[in-house]
Amino acid sequence: MYFDPLLIARRIDFTWDSGSKSMFLKFGPSGRVTGANASSRSQLSSCLVALLLVGGCGTASIGDYRDRSPAFVPEDFFNGALTAHGVVKDFSGTAIRHFNADIIGCWSDGVGTLDESFLFDDGQQQTRVWTLTPSGNQTYIGTAGDVVGDGAARWEGNAMFLDYTLRIALDDSTIDVHIDDRMYRISENVVVNESKMRKWGFGVGEILLTLIRHPDRPADCPS
Repeated sequence: MYFDPLLIARRIDFTWDSGSKSMFLKFGPSGRVTGANASSRSQLSSCLVALLLVGGCGTASIGDYRDRSPAFVPEDFFNGALTAHGVVKDFSGTAIRHFNADIIGCWSDGVGTLDESFLFDDGQQQTRVWTLTPSGNQTYIGTAGDVVGDGAARWEGNAMFLDYTLRIALDDSTIDVHIDDRMYRISENVVVNESKMRKWGFGVGEILLTLIRHPDRPADCPS
């Protein structure tokens, strides 16, 4: 349930070069990856649309985990003190950072709050506070300060999927990235989490982490 803004090392832009009458898919301020002449722009556009449709869809459905155990039950797992330990990968699959985190999960009238504090290997610290509000049978609306609109979460069996759009602050602008967050409870106190990040259907990074629940540790929640 976390995303590192520094993961997006290169911005993705579609640029029309009037001199060569070509359209280029660019990663960052330089480095043309591919091009098309003016007569094939429509064909390029069709290919890009097809790529977005294929790349933006996962093959596994949350319903595929309905009969798996132990049951995820967010109110149970995200309750009290937890820790997270993981790696950040860039778009090429290279692990570029690792981190540890302390998380406090609290619930009141069915609404959950996850207060996350991350420490990276380079000493950088980051925080995020998630709010999970029930929206139906085993579904939640997920919100946080840098999330655009509402995230959609659902759990079935031992899995919980969370889809949302994260707004990342750059030096002189912002960029919105789609996050496909998938969590699997593999024991009473352990969840494995994989997060895939996409922009316009293109994979731009991934986070792999393990969440560990510590029922023996104190957790300060509002009374």
